Amino acid sequence: MSDAHLTERPLGDGPDPVDLSDEPIQLSRRDPEGDPERGTPSRRRRMVLAVTLVAGLAGLGALGAGGWRVLQQKDTELSTPVKVAGLTRDDTERARSTADYLRSGFAADIDLDRSFGTVYSDPADAKRAVLVFGGTTLLWQPERDLDSLFGLMADATGKVTGLREVDAGRLGGVMKCGTTSGDGGDFAICGWADHGSVVMAMFPGRSVDDSAGLFRQLREGIQTR
Repeated sequence: MSDAHLTERPLGDGPDPVDLSDEPIQLSRRDPEGDPERGTPSRRRRMVLAVTLVAGLAGLGALGAGGWRVLQQKDTELSTPVKVAGLTRDDTERARSTADYLRSGFAADIDLDRSFGTVYSDPADAKRAVLVFGGTTLLWQPERDLDSLFGLMADATGKVTGLREVDAGRLGGVMKCGTTSGDGGDFAICGWADHGSVVMAMFPGRSVDDSAGLFRQLREGIQTR
């Protein structure tokens, strides 16, 4: 290897070398924590600002998703078809009286735009009629309101036990089922709520699992958006 590109300089030729031990070289006169006179943000402040912006954007995203659900679900219509989920609407005077009693009691507990109540009979077993009642309204917190209604139902019929969330199906929102008691013994009770409707149903002679599946089918035939 050649050393031709290196030049030897006499020690006495040129200025004296800088003594680095006298004073450290100052690369910048700016305070690392920021210059208040220039309005320069410190590194720490910039990081706090970035974290705040990220949190704000995440909050806006959650608000946007929630707002979209409200818009999607708020305009709900409920009907009572003659036949749905293998059941037949019972239009006898006794059934209508029972359904109207349930509708009135339910509407007294929650401010509804429209309310309904109906009884569906099971052609295979007259003792397994399903009582359905509810209505439409704008709900900002569907699950909270549904839980409150289950609490009111417990006051009227007795304690609701084993209350748990079940699959709400394609229409979304929240659906829960449990067990309560009446004059005829224990029976399943289910309810659904979304941002546009809240409906409950009683299922004498059926298990909670069977009632949850039947309730989803009923909802498919009753609710439209």
